[in-house]
Amino acid sequence: MRDRLWPFSRMPFRTSVSPCGFHPSSPHFSIDRELKKSVIMLVIGLISDTHGWLRPQVLEAFRPCSLILHAGDIGNAQVLERLRQLCPVVAVRGNVDRGDWAQALPATELVEAGTLWIYMLHDVTTLDLVPEAADIQLVLSGHTHKPSCHQRKGVTYLNPGSAGPRRFNLPATAAMLYIQGESLETRWILLE
Repeated sequence: MRDRLWPFSRMPFRTSVSPCGFHPSSPHFSIDRELKKSVIMLVIGLISDTHGWLRPQVLEAFRPCSLILHAGDIGNAQVLERLRQLCPVVAVRGNVDRGDWAQALPATELVEAGTLWIYMLHDVTTLDLVPEAADIQLVLSGHTHKPSCHQRKGVTYLNPGSAGPRRFNLPATAAMLYIQGESLETRWILLE
């Protein structure tokens, strides 16, 4: 599974270099695990279910991010292009993502962020592994449009909710994930 690791984990994390933490053309290199446990803080934007609509409030909130994770139902390639103007984006395909642009997206993705492993998929009911057995600390999903965060067997399950058009009388939301060492903190973004 980890042979599909997205290379973000091998790039430098220096927030003073740029708003994204590094320039996308920087050479990849490994960071010692002890260095990752140090004072370096990663700021990751979490978003799902945009359904082709990207609110300006999301772009503003995600400015300090080093990485953005999109848990599917993106809606169109332009959403990803606009997010990539801020920093690197890792996205998975959702059930409404169709067309050539969407076929290039994986159904699942494994991302190393600092010392944590994050497993991404659109619908958590289709989870195809046992996260705690795979040493995964966070499972990121979307699909339900309901923002939620809970722990089970030492694994955090997080759904940032829907950042697209409001549906099902639910709020429009996204989230920020702050990782420092082996600790993580989630902050919700209520969208207007």
